[in-house]
Amino acid sequence: MNTLDSLITGAQVGTVLPLLTAVVQKPDWSAKAKKIVAVVVSLVAGVFAVAADGGWNQFQHGHLTAATFLGILAASQTSYDLVWKPSKLAPMIESLTARKTAQQAE
Repeated sequence: MNTLDSLITGAQVGTVLPLLTAVVQKPDWSAKAKKIVAVVVSLVAGVFAVAADGGWNQFQHGHLTAATFLGILAASQTSYDLVWKPSKLAPMIESLTARKTAQQAE
């Protein structure tokens, strides 16, 4: 795997990651909490992407691992701001997967 492959993998994973993150996030969370969750989910997705693309030995190549992590983070934030948020798909997923309290259910 080379740096370009790492960035491509990161971009592919990062593009769909906001939809998966929306399942975890809740509409009433603060913007800061949502950003923290997005970064943590990007890091976790980065670990899996690196391992899936090059195996666990791939972590020995720090610059490739970092390129994948940064590619995922950049692509996820960009695709959320440019595609998923304006299309209202990610916010809709957040609303649908939010657990309703007893008071909200009435």
